[in-house]
This record gives sequence, C-alpha cells and structure tokens, in this order.
Amino acid sequence: MPSIDDLRLMAYLHGGFPLVDEPYAAVAQALGTTEQDVLQRLQRLLGDGYLSRFGPLFQIERAGGQFVLAALSAPEAQFDAVAAQVNALPEVAHNYRREHALNMWFVVAAESPALAREVLQRIEDTTGLKVHAFPKEREYRVELRLPLLPPGEALPTPLEVPHGAGCV
Repeated sequence: MPSIDDLRLMAYLHGGFPLVDEPYAAVAQALGTTEQDVLQRLQRLLGDGYLSRFGPLFQIERAGGQFVLAALSAPEAQFDAVAAQVNALPEVAHNYRREHALNMWFVVAAESPALAREVLQRIEDTTGLKVHAFPKEREYRVELRLPLLPPGEALPTPLEVPHGAGCV
C-alpha cells in the first residue's frame, strides 16, 4: 500500500510536472524531500504496480505520427503466445485482454500513418490473425482526477515554476 508520502507525490505530479532544468529536484523541494527520494518512490510505485506508467501524454499527430487502437481475436490456447508476438514490437504501447470476441486490444504508436499501417500488417503476418484497426477520428479530453489523499490532507502550494500537463 502506498504511504501518505507516496500519495502526496502522485497527487502533486498529477497536477503537472515542473518544466525546469531539474524537475525532480523542484518536486522534491515542493514536497520537502530529496530528488533521490522522489526518483526512488516513482521507481517503486511503478515496480509495485501502483502506477502503470509515468510520462507525458503526447498529441502524436502534431508531430506527424499516429496512434491506432487495434484489436484481434486470439484463440484462447494461443493467447499468451500471440500477446508475446504483439508486445515484441516497439510500436505497441499497451495491450489489454478483454472478455469479447475481439479479446486482445492494443495501441500502436507510430512515427507516421504509413508506419502504423506497416506495423498492423506485420502483426497480421506474424500472428496469422485479422487485425481490426480503429484510428482516432476525434480527440476528447477527459480529465478524471480521483482524490488520492485522505480528507483534510493538503498538497503543498505549487512552486513558482512552469508546469506542464499532469503526468501520473
């Protein structure tokens, strides 16, 4: 279970990441700890599964790339082998098992739409299974922030440094 200090760190970073030369030192200063402590906590929270990822969210299309949600129907007896083949590709960002006829859903993140199509074709060729691609047609911004801290527990006042988008 994350400690109260872990929860403070996650809640603070969810509000934005300092856009400065030494961002982890700035976070540490705001939380009254050390840069090393911040880095160790993040590694532990990721390793223990309390955080599934830590990093920025990109609008890849602005840089010429493409995200594609895709799905396939993997035979149950081969599910783990197919998942390993799909996950072996560096362009596969996420992979989820679902209770559905299309039981494997994954996200392809590519530097261009052409590369995304190539990766999806490679998955079909490698697995021998039909890949259903669902490229993004419209983007929605949904920012769900669930409280991490107990009632009455307050975050420190953000530092006077520029913050980027939340990243936890």
